[in-house]
Amino acid sequence: MNIGVFLSAADLSEQYTVPAREFGKLIGDGGHALVWGGSDAGLMKVVADSVQEAGGRLVGVSVSFLQHKARAGADEMIVATDLAQRKAELLRLSDAIVVMVGGLGTLDEATEILELKKHGLHGKPVVLLNSGGFYDGLEQQLRRMDAEGFLPLPLTDLVYFASDGADALAHILEQL
Repeated sequence: MNIGVFLSAADLSEQYTVPAREFGKLIGDGGHALVWGGSDAGLMKVVADSVQEAGGRLVGVSVSFLQHKARAGADEMIVATDLAQRKAELLRLSDAIVVMVGGLGTLDEATEILELKKHGLHGKPVVLLNSGGFYDGLEQQLRRMDAEGFLPLPLTDLVYFASDGADALAHILEQL
């Protein structure tokens, strides 16, 4: 299975690197491929290292202005011309999407994936991996949107909030 992962390329504390390393190991141990932003920096590097160390494949989707940060040792590397094409390729290549901690780029990717799913333009499982409670605020906002009628389908059909990597992978395997 190709598991798309959206996450930060920033260097972050163990609060976030440990869950990224653990999830990458689960992907690799399961014989799955990581489809990710292709960067060899920060959390992107951490998850890719652990997938590769556990025997999983790496499929990167970089973007032309970040190509200099692309991981040289990936099994496959696609270079998109812009961020919109990058997001489309990441979704196209993935059987499921896991959103890990990240900044504005990760949030942009997450909301676009959810918007496309809301409109029925894909039916892939989407999981927000809530490491250290990082997405508590977003979960609260999405629950409010659901409760007040802003979502045309139940929130549980749109996204799953996982407490850890094992929970995220178990949910994906249940859905596929």
